[in-house]
Amino acid sequence: MSAVSLIRAGAPQGARPFERHLLGPEAWSRLPQALAADPSLALLALWAEPGMVHAAFLDEAAGAPLLASVPAEGGRYAALSPARPGAIRFERMIRDLWGLVAEGAVDLRPWLDHGRWPVMGPMSASPAPMPGAEPPQPAFLPAEGEGIHQIPVGPIHAGVIEPGHFRFHIQGEVVVRLEARLGYKHKGTLSLMLGKSPRAAAAFAARLSGDSTVAHGWAFAAAAEAALGLAVPPRAVALRALMAELERIHNHLNDWGFVCNDAAFAFPHARCGLLREGVLRACQAAFGHRLMMDRVLPGGVATDLAPDGAAAILAALAAVEAEVPALMRIYESHASLQDRVVGTGFLDPAHAQAFAAGGFVGRASGRRFDARFMPGYAPYDLLAPPVAVEAGGDVDARVRVRVAELRNSVMLARRLLAELPEGATMAPLPEGGGEGTALIEGFRGECLAWMRLDDGGLIRGVFLRDPSWLQWPLLEAAIEGNIVADFPLCNKSFNCSYSGVDL
Repeated sequence: MSAVSLIRAGAPQGARPFERHLLGPEAWSRLPQALAADPSLALLALWAEPGMVHAAFLDEAAGAPLLASVPAEGGRYAALSPARPGAIRFERMIRDLWGLVAEGAVDLRPWLDHGRWPVMGPMSASPAPMPGAEPPQPAFLPAEGEGIHQIPVGPIHAGVIEPGHFRFHIQGEVVVRLEARLGYKHKGTLSLMLGKSPRAAAAFAARLSGDSTVAHGWAFAAAAEAALGLAVPPRAVALRALMAELERIHNHLNDWGFVCNDAAFAFPHARCGLLREGVLRACQAAFGHRLMMDRVLPGGVATDLAPDGAAAILAALAAVEAEVPALMRIYESHASLQDRVVGTGFLDPAHAQAFAAGGFVGRASGRRFDARFMPGYAPYDLLAPPVAVEAGGDVDARVRVRVAELRNSVMLARRLLAELPEGATMAPLPEGGGEGTALIEGFRGECLAWMRLDDGGLIRGVFLRDPSWLQWPLLEAAIEGNIVADFPLCNKSFNCSYSGVDL
């Protein structure tokens, strides 16, 4: 039996718009073997509730997510990591937060818990006090070979950057293994959302990863709306898409500039920074906040487009559109820059496929996936822009995908403004409960949100998944064989979120 058939044989739970199927432990135990035989079923996320484990997959044949769950009898469930390497860190996170153990897991070390929490399994039904003795820090994975030594970096870094520890195993100047240890930005986001209404909890979703505030806010709102069966006003849908494209533009400009800066070419960095500042100021003028934080809420948007907002956005877009071609010519013609970015940080397309890498990381290694079109959601079903894909898999390919996407986003933003419908921007939330899932394309890739509401409309189960969950391991793979000095360049070309995976 195929993995898809095995999941669909489970009892449907009435989730919207993507059904969730409840499997028994015996059926779930057969899932890893079925997944190993079916590489097309991509793992999107793995999370839990007290006594229950959930998984979200992308059924590419059906073009839609497929959800499965299993009761964790005795606090245990069969691990998916032997068949899906992307599950490794999810399984470690589930053990830290819910105390549920993945049997047969590839890696059982803690992930978020650095031994400083007062309780074990803080989101489980019965959190246990931490033993009196401080538990040891998990060991880093070893590296084999002659003359290997280690370089520890972080968690505190120079510059304005989130905290994370990087452990390099190097041979001479060449990186043999890199392992990232995160968790320093753990905020208890999921716990803080429980027991609240979707609108009261929306602020936490907007702050999961601040540079993706629109994408995560939209995913959270769409999950709530799906759970409640709520249709959002068309004007609100268009404004959400406009905000999302502006978020994509200013982040891609920022990343492009910093990649050039890390290759010791400061001019594009300065120009991209200036263009980004223009977009941020336009967002402030149009929506009252530079990052558009807290502007997407369940039911619609918190604020309409300001009277002078369209003019401000169009002026910023015109500046971007006018300068990007010249910047790209400079980028392509600067020999020392091309020497640094071409061939550096290569991510094998097979590796990207195995981890179901989304966003510019996956598309720069040939994986043609964009949640705006698969599974798709309004208003992109009417816009149909091209999907930018490169095959090079290196720093240069990731830059080229970003540049193509920001050009497409300029076109989309112009069209959204020109075709902006009239009408309301917020719909009242109906009473009642339900379960909903949403997949929204942020600038890094697809942002997933899942929510279960009780009959009083309060959140009883929730999970938010940043695309960086599946991209951090790929950064570790891409840096292998490169010199240590190229790590900042590779790191910025991925630009994974720390906060987004630290929850």
